[in-house]
Amino acid sequence: MSTLNDEEALRVMLRIRIFDEQALRLFNEGKIPGGIHLTIGQEAEVAGSGLALNPDDYTLGNHRSHGHPIGRGADLNPLMAELFGKATGVCRGHGGSMHLADFSVGSLGESGIVGAGMPIAVGAGLSAQLRGSDQVALTYFGDGAANNGLFHESLNLASVWKLPVIFLCENNGYGVTTPAAEVTAVEDIGVRGVAYDVPYEIVDGQDVQAVFEATTRAVERARAGEGPTLLDVKTYRYRHHAEFGGVEFSLAPYRTDEEVQAWLARDPIKLFTEKVIKTGALSAARVDTITEEVTAEVAEAVRFAEQSPLPDVSSAYEDLYANPIPV
Repeated sequence: MSTLNDEEALRVMLRIRIFDEQALRLFNEGKIPGGIHLTIGQEAEVAGSGLALNPDDYTLGNHRSHGHPIGRGADLNPLMAELFGKATGVCRGHGGSMHLADFSVGSLGESGIVGAGMPIAVGAGLSAQLRGSDQVALTYFGDGAANNGLFHESLNLASVWKLPVIFLCENNGYGVTTPAAEVTAVEDIGVRGVAYDVPYEIVDGQDVQAVFEATTRAVERARAGEGPTLLDVKTYRYRHHAEFGGVEFSLAPYRTDEEVQAWLARDPIKLFTEKVIKTGALSAARVDTITEEVTAEVAEAVRFAEQSPLPDVSSAYEDLYANPIPV
């Protein structure tokens, strides 16, 4: 089994955290249009799973999309520019926060449509199987999307055809403000894999090492032709479902202060930093240096985005199924 590189894992988690902290600031300043959904609190599950993949593997994200391409090593400059709607963005300013895609790192795209990435991942897995490549496809989705028909159809077909697909449920316990326990009949999304003869694992999503190891096992199964795996990764978002333009309010009434504090105590970056310093894998000074380097990298991405041009209006109909008929 592959070994997690501690320094790389910390760097990826910090890239996700600091990128989203700056995105929140810029959104509240009115510089980022539309809504944004932040990965803050869920960095370990994104980093751990992304680092278990090869560069040519595929990932599909969801509306909480910034972290997924960052987890694959994407350049932060065009990612930040896309949030600004700038022409230098990964989708040339046409996609925005919820619709990032970066084929250079295997990120096939994200979507605000709940569960939309799952059937695309099945298609990517089928493509890899038919071409005889060694690639796998990993799709991220939330606990709410696991009640969507796309989840069941995708899991079933991937199992029937033994496709190299990994279904990773970012189980943060809430669909917007609705507790999963109120709308989901089972405690663990993972057990639903049994109905489709798909192996599953329940994973601590605040432990980057645990996520890396579980994803690595799923990748090895997929590459061996043994079919899909369902990962039920327990995690937590520290912000709201989406941001609301500078409005600050308590996470109550849908989350208790006790619950929030319990999860804050399990901050994935804090837990990992304490672990690597205690074991001697990284020194406190090295951790500080990595943090400073990532902070500077994100600052450069912000500068790049702010100075980039907006797309020309003439490009509005590009990348559609067809251009409009000239009038």
